[in-house]
Amino acid sequence: MNLLKLIAILLLVGGTIALAYGGFSYTKDTTAVKLGSIELSVEEKETINVPMWAGVSAVAIGGLLLLFGGRKP
Repeated sequence: MNLLKLIAILLLVGGTIALAYGGFSYTKDTTAVKLGSIELSVEEKETINVPMWAGVSAVAIGGLLLLFGGRKP
């Protein structure tokens, strides 16, 4: 398997996951207050939304690379 096919497959998988889930979230630990030896930390939940056009574009580009990327003129 060459590098172009691997990139095409990764784009197809990533685009499909982006379309299925629409984004992802993670938690970030931050220090809110530090007073001497006492420290107050807060967990913040961050959400990143992946636009639909990005998922569709990744699937389309991955499909085109998989179909036409290995052809030689």
